[in-house]
Amino acid sequence: MNPHQNTREDLASPQDLIPRLTRFFSARQDPAYLVGGYLRDRLLSHAGAPYHDGDLDLAVVGDSESIARQLAAALDASFVPVNPSRGVFRVTSRVPSATGKPAMPRKWSVDLKGFYGDIRDDLAQRDFTIDAMALSLDDNLAAELTGASWDGPVIDPFNGRQDLAGKRIRAVSPNVFQEDPGRLLRSVRLAAQLGFRLDPDTATLIRRDAHLVGQTPGERLRDEFLTILSLDGARGHLEVLDRLDLLCRLIPELAPAKGVEQPLVHYWDVWGHTMHCVEEAEMVVKGHRNSPVYMFVPWTPDSQIHFSQEVGDGHTRATMLKLAALFHDIAKPQTKSVEADGRTRFFGHSELGAAMAADRLTQLRISARPAALIAKMVKHHLRPNNMSKEVELPTPRAVHRYFRDLGDAAIDTVYLALADYLATNGPAVSLEHWSSHARMMGHILQSAAQQPVPTGQDRLLNGHDLIEHLGVAPGPLVGELLEKIIEAQSTGEIHTREEALALAQESLPNRRRRE
Repeated sequence: MNPHQNTREDLASPQDLIPRLTRFFSARQDPAYLVGGYLRDRLLSHAGAPYHDGDLDLAVVGDSESIARQLAAALDASFVPVNPSRGVFRVTSRVPSATGKPAMPRKWSVDLKGFYGDIRDDLAQRDFTIDAMALSLDDNLAAELTGASWDGPVIDPFNGRQDLAGKRIRAVSPNVFQEDPGRLLRSVRLAAQLGFRLDPDTATLIRRDAHLVGQTPGERLRDEFLTILSLDGARGHLEVLDRLDLLCRLIPELAPAKGVEQPLVHYWDVWGHTMHCVEEAEMVVKGHRNSPVYMFVPWTPDSQIHFSQEVGDGHTRATMLKLAALFHDIAKPQTKSVEADGRTRFFGHSELGAAMAADRLTQLRISARPAALIAKMVKHHLRPNNMSKEVELPTPRAVHRYFRDLGDAAIDTVYLALADYLATNGPAVSLEHWSSHARMMGHILQSAAQQPVPTGQDRLLNGHDLIEHLGVAPGPLVGELLEKIIEAQSTGEIHTREEALALAQESLPNRRRRE
């Protein structure tokens, strides 16, 4: 077969791709090897672990850019430079056409990295033994990979298969982190994703080279960190990062929280509270479960949809909630004071924390939308708790103003408040008090759903109506009157145009007396 002939075969998965790739490289008579995560996961699946159908990585002899361009033409795919300085190029399925019909049934990609010499020399330059294995891409491999059984002749110079069996992340050489500091976070991310442990000698190397983590390109560092945070068991992963001397190098503002005592109402110090708040933020968005604690969390199908939304940088609101939990008390060490009666206070920690979070999120290359969302959540994380007095539920006006002020962050901040409450009380939580608190948070969410803010034609009046009927001049007063009318309409206090005009008229004398 001509390797450049476009047969437009459907490529729905890597296993569909492999025969095409085999024919392409056989026709060229160029050696090519399957490497990386797909190979690793196939080996894991044959050891009884779940198999994840990921994209492909190839090591190819020669000019990888030229080969990738030719492969893209043969597969009617797109060519993307990934890291040209390291000889890494991507062939990926085309973007859907203008008609909306995709060129392929599924998004897929093949990353090609060039090398010269022996494949073992190339593997020696990789990071961890479980990713330093290779399989020659030939007809036998294609048959094995697409058949019912598979146990190909793996090239494994660093005993990666032993480490797969032992569930270990082990460095190929002592210099892997010095050669590429991005591997520092990658080691923790891989361990977290696979459920593996770090080899003790590799952990020692990480601590030795932890000071290099700041040399990682910003976007790569961000992506690794957010992926770690997105995984189940985020608190444990953060504690691993801390023990490896990485977490406080990523977020230096966290370091002062260690050992900062809090009032007796708090079960943990600021550091412990922060770590457990991340854990609880993960737990409160998992839905109803058979649990004496989490059964009280307000949760509906709409909640699931909300926290499954991607908000930026390829991650969902659920992940950003955990990031907000990590930052919510970041300014407590700077704002701590002890009054004459011995009471500990943290005046202004929410406002200062929001500014500190915004600055650090910028340094971490978090995109503008999630960064703004998190900063607003940090600034207002105490507000849901302060919307009622003692056992009274928040009023419709209080709920309206809360959602008006917080906008896109309103729902997320309610769940941050739930996580904050659980992390404050820890194992000493009173189920009676917790159920009351959760009921109040649920009331806020339910009340907001029952009082949608009127927009456009749903509004009883607009600014021109106020100017015409009340004789007021254009200016800030018109906006204030409109907001008062919208609030009253939203909370069900008024229903007609006449009632809206009467409310505006009643508000005018009060305004003029203040002036």
